[in-house]
Amino acid sequence: MAIARFPVVVLDCPDPRTLADFYSALLGWKIERSDDDWCSIRADYGDSLAFQRVDSYAAPQWPSQSIPQQMHIDVDVDDLDRAEAAVLQLGASKHDHQPGTTFRVFLDPAGHPFCLCTD
Repeated sequence: MAIARFPVVVLDCPDPRTLADFYSALLGWKIERSDDDWCSIRADYGDSLAFQRVDSYAAPQWPSQSIPQQMHIDVDVDDLDRAEAAVLQLGASKHDHQPGTTFRVFLDPAGHPFCLCTD
């Protein structure tokens, strides 16, 4: 018997609304809660992400471990080129280090690494 329904992944950031807007557009999820210190988005089926303000936030320095990433998000897509154009339009930046051919590494507006992936 599970003791919880859905986990919420929470990302530290300097501006919760900016990240909520970014991931809401990327994933097609609705913004559920938004204030100066906390924003959350949720899928229709229950999964969610939240973003909390951290005043002394320092972006990960991947692939260096000087400021480790600690976690990242993989997003499955059908077409890497089309998805890349879309996330760049949303405010992501493509990382200089691209270690694979079936995925591409980007940074969200707060500097968290995330990957667009195909099979």
